[in-house]
Amino acid sequence: MRQQNDPPPAGSSRAVRLDSFGGPEVLDLREVPAPQAGPGQLRVRVTAAGLNPMDWIMTADAETAARFGLSLPAGFGTDYAGVVDQVGDGVTGFAPGDRVFGGALSRAVADFVVINQAEGTAADEAHHTPDGVDDRTAATLTIAGRTASAALAVVGLGPDDTVLIGGAGGGVGVFAVQLARIAGARVIGTGSASSADFLRGLGAEPVAYGDGLADRVRALAPGGVTAAIDLYGEETVHAARKLGVPDGRVCTIAARVDGVTAANGADAAPGALEEIARLVAAGRLRVPVAESFPVERVRQAVELQAGRHVRGKVVIDL
Repeated sequence: MRQQNDPPPAGSSRAVRLDSFGGPEVLDLREVPAPQAGPGQLRVRVTAAGLNPMDWIMTADAETAARFGLSLPAGFGTDYAGVVDQVGDGVTGFAPGDRVFGGALSRAVADFVVINQAEGTAADEAHHTPDGVDDRTAATLTIAGRTASAALAVVGLGPDDTVLIGGAGGGVGVFAVQLARIAGARVIGTGSASSADFLRGLGAEPVAYGDGLADRVRALAPGGVTAAIDLYGEETVHAARKLGVPDGRVCTIAARVDGVTAANGADAAPGALEEIARLVAAGRLRVPVAESFPVERVRQAVELQAGRHVRGKVVIDL
């Protein structure tokens, strides 16, 4: 029987595929022909793939999938880490044996991904994994790290700021809280009562979400809140408005609110992802991995991640 992380036999590989859109039940692990690197491409032997809400959101129904350019049959997952094992003609800066991480839109949960070097987008990219960053951690960085960086750029945090971050313990939240603290801001993060210690460990002052949020934040920060980032829906936006935060210093990622800027990973500044990887390597930013699953249990991994109560990231091991 093939063991975890054993190289696949020559010419064969595994990939998570779906023939219909829907929930975790449509995901199947299949034997497929191993893709080959052509001109301008590099092939990566994937060792870990990090999950994000967008993975199951964009494969939930045909209309949403079409907005991302997906059609059936489709793969699954975007964030990956692994080792380059093929380099096509014209590729520069990479060689077989290089450790890499990046994004491969809706095809990352597979033994191999082929990356077009010329694309250089979050949907098709590879970056060198810094020494000191393990593959599971590297596999969590691309979507969540870019998204957090883009959101912080919208509100422009500094040492004089107190920022309210909604959904602070989630996959994007763990990056947003720590990047805000690195910028010198005071961070108040929303979460459940059971997540309070987890949030404190990230550097946030915890506050319970739900009715009365604005009053609880006001009690924590009588001097006022100067910025807000809502990583879940709209609750934090409404609380921020009650606290007098101007819309120009409020950002969302999962909701669209009139007057408020919405950010996503595509908006991140050039070099943002590499800087996050450097912070991880330097020990200044840590990525809590809530749980890892073998690829054979991909459905259970997605069910856990889709429950939206995970503290940190969920990773698939290949």
